[in-house]
Amino acid sequence: MHLVADDLAFSYPGRDVLRGVSVSVNDGTRLGVVGENGSGKSTFLHLLAGRIDPSGGEVRRDGVVGLVEQELHPAPGQTVGDLVAATLDGLRAATAELEAAAAAFDHDTGDLAELQRTLGRAEHLAAWDADRRVDVALTRLGAPRDPGRRLDELSVGERFRVRLACRIAERADILLLDEPTNHLDAAAIEFLTGELVAWRGGVVVVTHDRELLDDAATAILDLDPSWDGRPVLYGQPGYLAYRFAKNQALHRWRQRYRAERKRAAALAAVLDKSYEGLSDEWRPPKGSQTHRRATRARIHVKAADRLIQKLGAEAIEVPVPPPVLTFPDLPAMSPGWDPADPLVEVRSPRVEVRPAAMTSDDDGATRDLGAHGAAAQGDRDDDVGVRWKSMPSVLLDLPGTRIAIPPSGRLLVTGPNGTGKSTLLRALAGERPLGRGTRTMADGVRVGVVGQESLALTPDAARRTGFETAADEALALLAAGELDPEYVVPVASLGLLSEEDLDRPLGELSVGQRRRFELARALVHVPHLLLLDEPTNHLSIDLVDELTRALITTPAAVVVATHDRRMREELSDWPELELT
Repeated sequence: MHLVADDLAFSYPGRDVLRGVSVSVNDGTRLGVVGENGSGKSTFLHLLAGRIDPSGGEVRRDGVVGLVEQELHPAPGQTVGDLVAATLDGLRAATAELEAAAAAFDHDTGDLAELQRTLGRAEHLAAWDADRRVDVALTRLGAPRDPGRRLDELSVGERFRVRLACRIAERADILLLDEPTNHLDAAAIEFLTGELVAWRGGVVVVTHDRELLDDAATAILDLDPSWDGRPVLYGQPGYLAYRFAKNQALHRWRQRYRAERKRAAALAAVLDKSYEGLSDEWRPPKGSQTHRRATRARIHVKAADRLIQKLGAEAIEVPVPPPVLTFPDLPAMSPGWDPADPLVEVRSPRVEVRPAAMTSDDDGATRDLGAHGAAAQGDRDDDVGVRWKSMPSVLLDLPGTRIAIPPSGRLLVTGPNGTGKSTLLRALAGERPLGRGTRTMADGVRVGVVGQESLALTPDAARRTGFETAADEALALLAAGELDPEYVVPVASLGLLSEEDLDRPLGELSVGQRRRFELARALVHVPHLLLLDEPTNHLSIDLVDELTRALITTPAAVVVATHDRRMREELSDWPELELT
């Protein structure tokens, strides 16, 4: 079983996405794929899976390929049971086909080696054990197990976990995963890592999870342009080996680039001096013959031309380097504030979602949205999701608990899925009203919020906002008075989105680019307090490293809820609130 990409390329009209990608994935290969947002990681997986056709090169597949995308768009009325049934039916059909081929084998003329492979594959698929495997995967990944639950009534993370569990149970020959740890807690990530390490076939995983790369990857493909503009395959396993090799390559690249710029400036100065001899003021030495003027002019022209040719021959083409995060200088306080007073404080918080009015959505299904249903449907809580047609659902309950965030304060919120981390951050931000307890915030505190999943992360929701581009929304916030003109950071200065991306429709940006926009939107009004829910989700590895360093050093107060194991380790000296 293998999958081979040979000189793969893909382009959208007017924009190249991938060029010159060549990899081979065989049994036992666990290829990690990294790169900046918009570098074509998800597109690469779709090319490998055959979902789209390449602009150049080819993909050769031998075996069954299974793909788990970042975003699952269910059909109207599709349920958890439908996905599980499709998985089980596919396994049983494949097993029956393999067993039929084995039964029809001609012992006189048949290929015995092929028969052994056929029987081995039937044993590997093990359809008789598929129900148990699906149930175990759903349980260990924290996915809903009720077969009647509609997929469009689940949170983004719940839908993803259901699809991932089914794909694991299918035991495809080549497994393609797009940011699989985004919606998993520590226990689920441990289970997934074990499955990947033991995977019988090949695995290609797009991820920003540095621990997953350390634990599972046998090689890393970096889709960021290198010295020659092509992606680089780092053959040594582990993130640390990759990081060291890439840093060394970037150092050499920048050194040579600086030397090239210096040499080019020197040659340009010589070139300017040579052309000065061709000006109207130039005259041959007094007493020389007249025809020497034309001769000397030709000599100057030829010398200048030779310099131009040399400059062109020796110049190196250097691609635009990946954007670097330029974190703004955020304030800790405003004049007149008492450093001893918290920016925000909640006491004994309890948050519930209560059944309320019935509503009808686009597919005509009537649903009970609850008291905050409209907000929940667009911006679901990662911990619980929307509870349809149910009794009041408790999202968070911390009796006798005081959470106060002082100026320049730090708080790391951890815990399994379902314990209320997202709800707590929304309560601190004032986005979730408290059913019990109190919340107080100092006057004039500016808060920047990055939710785990938000409206800007889905193309349909981005269109519903009425803002076609990121620049449109920033201008609209300013016009609505939600941004103080005296405290605004230009989005383009952050290094999160290029000027071209700022002018592109939000729905055309990749998931990672839309996530960058969410981070930019949280920073644009120079907040005193940052509330970040799973901030590493969908971001590139380089940006995750840069963001972590910025959060450690910023004067602003920061609250982070994350399952990212490496980030938790790097923030281990912060005060921690573990929800259970």
